Amino acid sequence: MIEDQASSLRKMQQTNLVKVIAVTGGKGGVGKTNITLNTAIAMAKMGKKVMVLDADLGLANVDVMLGLRVGKNLSHVLSGECLLEDVLVEGPYGVKIAPATSGTQSMTELSRVEHAGLIRAFSELREKIDVLLVDTAAGISDMVLSFSRAAQDVMVVVCDEPTSLTDAYALIKLLNRDHGVFRFKIVANMVRNMREGQELFAKLSKVTGRFLDVALELVATVPYDENIRNAVRKQKALVEAYPSSPAATAITQLANKALQWPIPQQPGGHLEFFLEQLVDQQARQVQGNA
Repeated sequence: MIEDQASSLRKMQQTNLVKVIAVTGGKGGVGKTNITLNTAIAMAKMGKKVMVLDADLGLANVDVMLGLRVGKNLSHVLSGECLLEDVLVEGPYGVKIAPATSGTQSMTELSRVEHAGLIRAFSELREKIDVLLVDTAAGISDMVLSFSRAAQDVMVVVCDEPTSLTDAYALIKLLNRDHGVFRFKIVANMVRNMREGQELFAKLSKVTGRFLDVALELVATVPYDENIRNAVRKQKALVEAYPSSPAATAITQLANKALQWPIPQQPGGHLEFFLEQLVDQQARQVQGNA
């Protein structure tokens, strides 16, 4: 069965390449979900078909932040009750949201086969999309690492707190050492000005440069903006409620920049490739236990 899955995936057409960006951060509270949602909506405003996967499978909050009413979620897809397209909800400017569940312990402890089932649900999606943004959970769990290494680009959100830098370093280290990820896009969030964002990036670059073989790129400096809190209270995205605010302007620039990042033509980072990776790993495990 595993070989059949891998074989069928190799035959999938690659005519509609999807840009896959994982947004992560190590610790919670750095504004990762806000960056994800607002980047997605900014891209949609530019005419792109965008989907957000709430990959915080045990503590979902993407739908809550937008005030969306959700019926079924990804747990129902995994159980076979419905297809992925049956759980999608539509957000501002047509952004599609794949909602996770909240308060379900089993969803935070998925096996590799269940990981594969989730990614297969996306690779079988009939609706064409240009960009998939994956809002990972906080921390450095297997789930976070799996989704991050699957993406073509890993966007790490950091703020000017020692714990944020420490956790971001730990995440980058694991992805680099154990999964061969070498390039990371850094977003300096909730900073007072451009200079503070650059200094924050310099701190992270200094420690990674000493101990790791990675390339970091500062792709956005998003200022602290009281309008973010106001938008959250209204259950609206910042770029929708306050499009001219300083943070919304910075995130719109990030979205435009991200759309220019190239999509690799060779396998690597695509959803189908990620599933094949998981299937191959499972096959190796089975062979090793035989």
